[in-house]
Amino acid sequence: MHHVTRTRTLLLLIALAFTVTASAAQAKPIRRAGWLRSVTVTEYYPAPEWWFVGKKVQTPGLDRLSRIDWLYSSTGMSMEGDGIGLDGDRYHIAGLGSGGWVTERGKPSVPGHRGWKGGSPFWRAGGYWLSSDKYVTFPLDGGGWSNGPGRRYRELPGVSFGEGPSRPLKYYRSVAVDPDLIPLGSKVYIAAYQTSAGGGWFTAEDVGGAIIGRHVDVYRTPPARADIGGSHLQDQRIYVQPPGTRAARNSPPKSSGKGTATPSPPVPQPPATLSDPSGGAGAP
Repeated sequence: MHHVTRTRTLLLLIALAFTVTASAAQAKPIRRAGWLRSVTVTEYYPAPEWWFVGKKVQTPGLDRLSRIDWLYSSTGMSMEGDGIGLDGDRYHIAGLGSGGWVTERGKPSVPGHRGWKGGSPFWRAGGYWLSSDKYVTFPLDGGGWSNGPGRRYRELPGVSFGEGPSRPLKYYRSVAVDPDLIPLGSKVYIAAYQTSAGGGWFTAEDVGGAIIGRHVDVYRTPPARADIGGSHLQDQRIYVQPPGTRAARNSPPKSSGKGTATPSPPVPQPPATLSDPSGGAGAP
């Protein structure tokens, strides 16, 4: 889900293929403007590296060392698609590899219409160690392990990362959708966000393997702290206007664009004590 144009296109096609396969049996594409009920609305953002505690490891595809949990955990770049490094620069996952996700016990976790099958995702299906108790564990930046010493390493072939954001998304104006239900390029109105920068209006510009059916993901600035997370709204009623279609008679009001909406929160910057302009090149 998040460079050079060729890599961005490849990532989008992979995500599209996965999403269409998973949702084709239940989703029917929206062909004219109207309201959609029973929608789940979540949020995503570029993950800041300074939230993470793992040891710095070589980053596939980049000449930098990065915190391992920032790269591969379910709260890092592998899930969010994009991240902000300790150097303040933007990065993204460019190659998804051949694996999916695993739980804390290293068991497969697969996204579906009703959530994750097999348990909540914790880590990419590789790039981690298993402890003697068979829990996923990883080395910490300050020494030691997250969940007991690692006994067996699981490879993660094919995953790579790139510089810059994956796509030209805009905070509180872009939304990720299941393109088999909501066509890319659609205008989407979410009443719960009517005081945000876009006045509640978004453009469907992104996809994600976990965004299936009546589920949209709002692109926002990162929270001030990792424990805040993003909102999770259920049973929402949203308005969708596919590209090239006329607005419905009962469509919501267009954003005035006169500055009445609440400005987007500023993007958090790396704390000075953690900033690493070298990108980790000098780390042990």
